[in-house]
Amino acid sequence: MSDGFTPPFLPPPHVPPPLPPASSVAPRRAEPPPKRGRGWLVFSVIVTTLLLVSLLANVFQSVGSALAEGGSGRAHGHASHLSESVLEDHDSSAKILVLDIGGVISGQPMNYEGLTLVDFVKAQLEKAADDENLKAIVLRMDSPGGEVLASDDIYKALRAFQLTNEIPVVTVMGSLAASGGYYISAASRWIVANELTITGSIGVIFHGYNYRELLDKVGVRPDVVKSGKLKDMFSGEKRSEDELPEEKSILNDMVAESFARFKSIIREGRGWAAQQNEAEAVTGYRELAPSWEQFADGRIMSGTTAHGLGLVDELGDFDTGVARALSLAGLKSANLVTYHTPPSLGDWFRFFGKSEVQTLRLEIGGLDFSSKLRQGRLYFMSPLHLH
Repeated sequence: MSDGFTPPFLPPPHVPPPLPPASSVAPRRAEPPPKRGRGWLVFSVIVTTLLLVSLLANVFQSVGSALAEGGSGRAHGHASHLSESVLEDHDSSAKILVLDIGGVISGQPMNYEGLTLVDFVKAQLEKAADDENLKAIVLRMDSPGGEVLASDDIYKALRAFQLTNEIPVVTVMGSLAASGGYYISAASRWIVANELTITGSIGVIFHGYNYRELLDKVGVRPDVVKSGKLKDMFSGEKRSEDELPEEKSILNDMVAESFARFKSIIREGRGWAAQQNEAEAVTGYRELAPSWEQFADGRIMSGTTAHGLGLVDELGDFDTGVARALSLAGLKSANLVTYHTPPSLGDWFRFFGKSEVQTLRLEIGGLDFSSKLRQGRLYFMSPLHLH
């Protein structure tokens, strides 16, 4: 019976097609996992192998060096452990060693093995003496000076090397060769400087700070127990009125003694060089001017002024020094070589630790008064170039 209502059209229900028989369905293959790059694995294996080889080599080298040196603790700088590199190859059997001295001259260790600049220079000279093809040394000097004892040790080593082996040393001054830098240079057979080289600064300095007024301002009072009245001489904690007259006198005597040594070194070194050059009929060398000591008051001077005073033999550059070394050695050509220490175990460890720089840092009013001078030491140095 109809009441006038017409239902909407409904589509027939969807019936999925029948599945094929199980025997007719092909089994699915499991997709292989994506291949991962093996580049990093190979790289890691190579790096690890190299590190292990280097570690073992340095361990054996250190042990062998310690046994050979009697456990001196400085075997890493011994001549037998220096490697040679060629700076310029001129297809010659003869060699000229290029020896660099730069920065502050110090007796403090340069690396974790305790190697000092003095040790390193002596090791290079020892290796040079053992090489029959080594005919001359060019010393590249770029230093404001440094400790009195370290400068004197290197000077003596250079002098002894030349006297024993009859191999000339030619110093080529860079932009700076002042005070202890010139002290060492005076050992050379020939000195070359650029016209604009800063040199001179012939003198001695004792450096320190007095901070007693600062302690008083912050309410700090030092208590001192000493065995003698001069045990705390020139202490930074003393008031100026508490300083004894003997303190100044003692220090002045020490400075004067070192200064006299400096001037005698210049006379000795330059006099010996002049005699050698004259004996071999070498022309162009300079003798000390009679007035040179008037300029030995600590002042800095240019290479041109030093040349006029006979403190420098020739004006020029590195190539000038090499040409002069060839001439003094009687050579037409030679390979330029340098010595260096191979990487050590300590060189790897330095990447995992923080190095300690022994520098006194003082900042006042935004101005930095840092100094590389260690207090309580005598220096052949130009403090002007340390900040």
